[in-house]
Amino acid sequence: MMNNSSRYLFIFNPAADKGRASRKAEWLKALVADRNDSIMATTDYAGHAGEIARSGIRESSCLIACGGDGTLHEVVNAVAGEERTVGILPIGSANDFIKTLNPRKEHHKGIAHLFEGTSKKVDLGSVSFGVANHRYFVNSLGIGFTGRVAKAVKRLPWLKGELGYVYALFSVLAGYSSLNMHITITLEDSVLELHEPVFAFTVSNGKIEGGKFIISPHAELSDGLLDICILKDIRRYEFFRFVLKYLNGTHINDPKILYCKAKAVTLTLMAPEVMHMDGEVYDNILGKVGISVLPDGIRLLCDLLPEAEP
Repeated sequence: MMNNSSRYLFIFNPAADKGRASRKAEWLKALVADRNDSIMATTDYAGHAGEIARSGIRESSCLIACGGDGTLHEVVNAVAGEERTVGILPIGSANDFIKTLNPRKEHHKGIAHLFEGTSKKVDLGSVSFGVANHRYFVNSLGIGFTGRVAKAVKRLPWLKGELGYVYALFSVLAGYSSLNMHITITLEDSVLELHEPVFAFTVSNGKIEGGKFIISPHAELSDGLLDICILKDIRRYEFFRFVLKYLNGTHINDPKILYCKAKAVTLTLMAPEVMHMDGEVYDNILGKVGISVLPDGIRLLCDLLPEAEP
């Protein structure tokens, strides 16, 4: 239980980084204990970070997601729409989002920087699916190929970060083919429709997925738009020529890629498919999926760095 003087709530996920984050529990506990304005809560199961965040909103003005992109996803969904600030202590496998929020390469040690940084509002992706389901994403959403890759990554406890993502990518590729999609993209001044097979479909707020793949090189966190990246129908063997391009962000110049900024996008899936949001897997998605931008949807601590090391 928090007291009224606890301004910072550190939500620690020991399952992050394939369970390796648990090694940092005592390190973080000691750092938080040295402050009289902070408290630490540890998650026990999937979805618990969101529950802790919702219960801590009243007592805390800043909630720190201590884990990977999945932990951040839970916390963001718990506090979106509330006048609260979210911070990030990145101790997950890939930590994709913070690479856009703060692209510098230095390393912060400890947690002092979280109390000294500024904050800013960033956009969120707002997603409606199923009968009455709604979620937000802060970094990216993928349906089909990248959704299946995210699902495969979850099944690889012995591989972490970029290596796990690449292994999952090629394992999914071996049995994958393009999906029929009906897509309507609302641009800033027009509407674009596609009704054709699509190999990979991604909507981004951040630039990076899978550790180092620059899926949306022109993404900006506060431009009031989402970046759409669609790889049109290709044969499996053709995908190999795109891997290096995705790593460099040069794929957007390929004629097989549709890349644009949009206010919203709607797609219809003809068969059940896998979707990910910020790497979190949503299975058996069918029918209409509506995605739109929520400008300035959440306030984040900024001037953070890509990793936190004890």
